Amino acid sequence: MSELTGSRISPEEREYELRAQIGSIWSGGRLFIGIYTFAIASLVFTYFYLRSTNSASLWRTPGETAPVAMGYAIWICTLLVAFLANYGRRRLRAGFAQDFVVAGWTATGVGLLGLFFQIYILTQVPFYPGANGYSSMFIGYSIFNIGTLVVMTYWIETTTVRAMRVRRELGGDKPELSKHEMAQLFRADVASMVYFQGFIAVAATLFLAMFYWM
Repeated sequence: MSELTGSRISPEEREYELRAQIGSIWSGGRLFIGIYTFAIASLVFTYFYLRSTNSASLWRTPGETAPVAMGYAIWICTLLVAFLANYGRRRLRAGFAQDFVVAGWTATGVGLLGLFFQIYILTQVPFYPGANGYSSMFIGYSIFNIGTLVVMTYWIETTTVRAMRVRRELGGDKPELSKHEMAQLFRADVASMVYFQGFIAVAATLFLAMFYWM
């Protein structure tokens, strides 16, 4: 950002650098989703491979499942974070930045609650990690999802703080929607964050079906 606000570069160069930074945020956010897709795909492939082979009938003990109520609680928290992120962005684009901040802090609290449930569920599972294929997959998914919840909560929290910083440093009426470099970079970050939250919500629904419905 120091180069963007420097006085020795021309307006054209400044505009080029701004677009490059916005493009980097856009590409980085989508690349991050791609990386997560590969990680999720590896879990899904392993799950269905072990389930289909069922070597020595050790895939799953009949009636064995992780705590259902807590699993749904984690899923609901994940969906709420994605909903609040999208709602906040819509309100931001409509000019209601304070609604975005409120939605962001609420989503941060919900994300932390989901993180607590995901950690706590590991103390409540009725099986040992290596008891069978299902138990091993569930423990592996739980550890992976702990990292996911940390990332999604951290991202929306930092984006919310950034919104407050933009308002404080730029001032004026609706500075978040202005053409200032800081505001444009902020909006690009919000867009990437919302797409990621929506992607995680879809993935959470898939994992809910895998571990609790099938």
